[in-house]
Amino acid sequence: MTLLTSNTLIPNRVVVAMSGGVDSSVAAALLVEQGYEVVGMMMRLWSEPGRGGGPLVNRCCTPDQMADARRVADQLGIPFYVLDVKDQFRQTIVQYFIEQHELGRTPNPCIECNRQIRFTYLLNQALALDANYLATGHYAQVEQTAGSYRLRQGVDAHKDQSYVLHVLRQEHLAHVLFPVGAYTKSEVRDLARKFGLPVASKHDSQDLCFLGDGDYRRFLREYSEKAAQPGPILNLRGDVLGQHEGLAFYTIGQRKGLGIATPEPVYVVRKDVTRNALVVGSRAELGQTTLFVRDVNWIAGAPPQEAISAQVKIRYKAVALAALVKVVENGRIQVQFNEPVFGITPGQGAVVYDGDICLGGGIIADVTEQPSAELLTGAESLIED
Repeated sequence: MTLLTSNTLIPNRVVVAMSGGVDSSVAAALLVEQGYEVVGMMMRLWSEPGRGGGPLVNRCCTPDQMADARRVADQLGIPFYVLDVKDQFRQTIVQYFIEQHELGRTPNPCIECNRQIRFTYLLNQALALDANYLATGHYAQVEQTAGSYRLRQGVDAHKDQSYVLHVLRQEHLAHVLFPVGAYTKSEVRDLARKFGLPVASKHDSQDLCFLGDGDYRRFLREYSEKAAQPGPILNLRGDVLGQHEGLAFYTIGQRKGLGIATPEPVYVVRKDVTRNALVVGSRAELGQTTLFVRDVNWIAGAPPQEAISAQVKIRYKAVALAALVKVVENGRIQVQFNEPVFGITPGQGAVVYDGDICLGGGIIADVTEQPSAELLTGAESLIED
């Protein structure tokens, strides 16, 4: 995540990452209104070939999206450029998505895209243009306090995107603006109408941008033989209850669509990649009070020295739950929830909050990645103290 350094940054120049959607368009309009020297930039990402040899398909940078972004830029009187990021996106984000599923995890590629593409590659492009800032349409807020920066949730709790931004560090936040983070979604649409933007009523994009049809199961069948290998469905005692179609096609906590008959409802509790087995159990067996987190980033620049009481989100749309958070070996963190939590999923982000301040986070570790019994006992004794 190395950023370029420059002594020639123009203080009021900002590159806006434009997508053709209402949020980034309003972000650009607000910055123009505030007197910034604004440059619009859109990334052309990798596109999956269309069905039956049709045109390339990518939900976030279609020709229509690009035309909308260009129209908004023309209306605002700002330059507009398209940046070709197809190869980097295919090699890092799409391949990451495939490989993580092959390892039995459920990744959030938006987190990795923010880490490697948007706030590294694109931010470096902005800095190379001597822009002091990269602005996006994310619903989050940056607050400067005594020479350092905080990442706060967006005002609109239903749209807040701080979860996928927990990878940002101090050096990123010094050059990032989130102009719509102080508004609700309805207020942003009102602003779009006020500015007369042609995208004011445009629907929000959904699903993963690189899936042409939104079907990740179909995508994995076509791009990964390993992800689609069938295997046994086991209970926690090891009894075979049936066959699954491929570990990648199931999620932790899933109850429906398992294709097995049991006296009581069962849920997916684990994916055993070594045996290519889907492990199911009761709802009580699904609940966990402890998880471990790898690849941790602390936005302040350093981890807390002691265990802290915080709130932790285990997926993007989840409610942040009260927990005790403690740094353990190798910079990982142990999260101890006050009550059992259902659906903890390796590969998803676990993000730590103090109220509306995002402290940082990382990736939920596999069972096989968790500390040994001796280390776990030592970590738990530290927390209990």
